[in-house]
Amino acid sequence: MSTWARIALATTAAGAATVAYAAGIERRRWTLRQATLPVLAEGARPLRILHISDIHMLPGQRSKQRWIAALDALEPDLVVNTGDNLAHMQAVPAVVRALGPLMNRPGVFIFGSNDYYAPKPKNPARYLLPSAKKKRIHGIKLPWRDLRAAMVERGWHDMTHVRKIVSVDGRNIAVAGVDDPHLRRDRYKEIAGRPDPTAALRLGITHSPEPRVLDAFDSDGYDLVLAGHTHGGQLRIPGYGALVTNCDLDRSRARGASRWGSHMWLHVSAGLGTSPYAPVRFACPPEASLLTLVPRTNGGEAAKPNTRFGARADVR
Repeated sequence: MSTWARIALATTAAGAATVAYAAGIERRRWTLRQATLPVLAEGARPLRILHISDIHMLPGQRSKQRWIAALDALEPDLVVNTGDNLAHMQAVPAVVRALGPLMNRPGVFIFGSNDYYAPKPKNPARYLLPSAKKKRIHGIKLPWRDLRAAMVERGWHDMTHVRKIVSVDGRNIAVAGVDDPHLRRDRYKEIAGRPDPTAALRLGITHSPEPRVLDAFDSDGYDLVLAGHTHGGQLRIPGYGALVTNCDLDRSRARGASRWGSHMWLHVSAGLGTSPYAPVRFACPPEASLLTLVPRTNGGEAAKPNTRFGARADVR
């Protein structure tokens, strides 16, 4: 066998092994991201938020359902769900089963594109195109109203174009949310205005972290915005990061915490699922995030977030 033939064979084998790992192992390597964010007023006691996003549930995904349900052992003060829960017409019972224990705790939610429409097969090359150049391809309509009814019945708040004071751990939190900017369903003007200055936290939620929405939250004085949608890039190159974000957010913010503007923090979840037509993750395991909010440093300056990953051992 020639040298070039051996190189070609080795390259093919390495590529096949990478795909097998991305599809068969990493996309099921459920991971807990933990971060400490300095967003509260001086002297405030910590507040723990569990951020869940992009579940993309199929009815038979039992391992995912069990892992999400087990997150209740973390005893968060508030659960925030930033959308894309569904990937199948019959997935609502599976999502409710997964979130069931957590719905006994205070919770808020908005929806994403894959709550409204089922995924469809697409050319993988579209993944690398800029978001603005992609024509939206919608699948069949999904039963998001049934999921909404189940969440609201259990006491969670639908924050779609709503501003509300939510009581959490004996404190008032000012929460506002928009519908999915990825589908251009966001109508920020319906929630525009400065939130209650006496609230312990001013929290914004959106599915897709589009800069136009983040700028609006920042301008109104929100402390923290939570988002999903990016899947953390879903495919990341070590040393380079996410290839794309599937929105106008820059690649460096595809997952985790970062500053936005002079005051606000942004946290983007890499999410827990994938499209059933692109069931791979590489250097970007599926995640939920436990965010511990603490006071800002003296003088109102916010320190860098303390962030770490914990794999399965954190939540059994």
